[in-house]
Amino acid sequence: MKKLAVVVTTPPYSNLSVTALDYVETALKSGVELVGVFFYQDGVIHANQQAHIASDEYQCIKQWQALQQTFKLPLHLCITAAEKRGLSDEEPNNIHPIFTVSGLGELVELVNKADRLVQF
Repeated sequence: MKKLAVVVTTPPYSNLSVTALDYVETALKSGVELVGVFFYQDGVIHANQQAHIASDEYQCIKQWQALQQTFKLPLHLCITAAEKRGLSDEEPNNIHPIFTVSGLGELVELVNKADRLVQF
């Protein structure tokens, strides 16, 4: 596998989100080139700055932040899916700044750049 793209459609409070994070982190640490992560459907909830996950539960956003900062990992957010779930990049902006607001065209670009696509 040379280049990988990941699509996250599961919300941050799902156990599958932990699996997605573990998969992405393992791939990056193994030298796999990740062309980007695209958050779609309920996956966009990862970007909600106002979402409150109980303190005794896994804090996905902190892990996404660490991966984004350490590996300069592009994190794309489908704006249409986000707006349907109450997220906005206009005032008041409630999208975490580590995410790049994108459309489905960006997903097509990621798929074209990647040798493999994995969805969680």
